[in-house]
Amino acid sequence: MATLPMFPLGSVLFPNMPLRLRVFEERYLVMLSEMLKHERGEFGVVLIERGHEVGGGEHRFDVGTTAEITELGSQEGIVGLQAQGHRRFRVVEWLRDDPHPSAVVTELADFDWDPALEPRLHEAERTVRQALAAASEFVESSWPPDVVLADEPVPRLWQLAGISPIGPMDQLSLLGAASLTELVERLIELTGEAAATYGAPWPD
Repeated sequence: MATLPMFPLGSVLFPNMPLRLRVFEERYLVMLSEMLKHERGEFGVVLIERGHEVGGGEHRFDVGTTAEITELGSQEGIVGLQAQGHRRFRVVEWLRDDPHPSAVVTELADFDWDPALEPRLHEAERTVRQALAAASEFVESSWPPDVVLADEPVPRLWQLAGISPIGPMDQLSLLGAASLTELVERLIELTGEAAATYGAPWPD
């Protein structure tokens, strides 16, 4: 177990996915300052169900991902932060938000690749890319259907989960998967359902 500074957000961060933030709230500026002072470049990200990233009062879920800072810049009291999702964790205990959110966490095991899942990985990628293409006709997406992904299969699968055009609660269920098989099968199922929604005809 370890104690991590925490940044609750309205979105899910997956391993191997980028994170970009504009930090301006005082408590998170203090958090970043303390991290730099102790030469620590990692914090935790969890999804919030209610409230906002600022102001508190939110309900926080207990499965999250560590974010490793790769770049920092500041201008007029706002810090621009770029980070990379790294390891999954589960919150054991939330500590007092004094002066910023922090929690005791335990790391969730990494997945080892099973070559028998290769066909399902290809199916997941096909489904996600088709769903992104369908979604692009209705909403502005951060990810084009032909986005380049990692070569290694496990990071590629996490990235597919991160770019899939599904809601945050569905993404959270993927992040908490207990096995690689569960992750790939749920990804295919949830993304297929989303693609069917985008492809449904308009009602008369």
